[in-house]
Amino acid sequence: MPELISHGDDGGIALCVRCGAVAVGPCARCHSPVCGDCCVLTEGGARTWAVCLACEDRGGRALGGAWRGLVLWLLGILAVLLVLVVALGLLVR
Repeated sequence: MPELISHGDDGGIALCVRCGAVAVGPCARCHSPVCGDCCVLTEGGARTWAVCLACEDRGGRALGGAWRGLVLWLLGILAVLLVLVVALGLLVR
């Protein structure tokens, strides 16, 4: 069975950052390896993700804040591009 758990050239098994047990996957926020006992499942998304207990304490188990940040970041880029297009349009006249 160890050949199913280990993968890659590192030769080791990922251990949970909180308790040291065999990790089942990464946290959706901090990407630290966590076991099933040291994580909670997200709420309100299209998919279910595991969030470690430390990240849950900092921001809860919903990932809405991360999506809001991404949308605001993209809108900021679009606003800068719009200002550049308007400025270039005024210079060309």
